[in-house]
This record gives sequence, C-alpha cells and structure tokens, in this order.
Amino acid sequence: MAHRRPAYHPFPRVGEAPPAGRLVGVSQPEPWPENVPGPYFVDRECIDCDLCRTTAPRNFERSEEGGYSYVARQPQGSEEESDCERARLDCPVEAIRRHSRA
Repeated sequence: MAHRRPAYHPFPRVGEAPPAGRLVGVSQPEPWPENVPGPYFVDRECIDCDLCRTTAPRNFERSEEGGYSYVARQPQGSEEESDCERARLDCPVEAIRRHSRA
C-alpha cells in the first residue's frame, strides 16, 4: 500500500508550494478582539508606543487593561483613511495591518 500524504502538511516537499493562503515559517497576524470589523486592525505585536493614537486619534484607542492599541473606528473619508495608512506605515513593529482589498 502506497504512503498517502495528509491533505495539509505544514512543511511542503522541496519544490512544492505551500498551501494557498499559508506561508510556511511565517506566523499569521492575530488581531486583538477589540478591533472593529473592517480593513484595518492591530495585531498582538503592538508595543503600546502611542504612535497610532497620535497619528489617527479618531480611529485608534488604547486598551487600559491590556496595554495595547486597537482600531476603535474604521476610517470614514479620505482624511481618516490617510491618517490610518500613515499610522500603518509608521508603526515600528508593523502591528497595524490592512486586509487585502479584493
């Protein structure tokens, strides 16, 4: 009987591509539950540096209990979108993410 490989294996064989949507050896971002639904979110890499809250104060808030930032309101309009994008690009640990636009 031939050995059958499981449908998903975290380490592809040499020359094989990883399964769609998964990057081998790269952890997937884990968002904080306080993030409101939408394109922007803060993941658990946040170091609470305050950059996002000063760059886009209408959109980011601080979890006093947890000591991290989260998206309290998705951007409304081009100015807020620009502020959130600036915060994302300037985040020192790249904890602010944006879901891909389909």
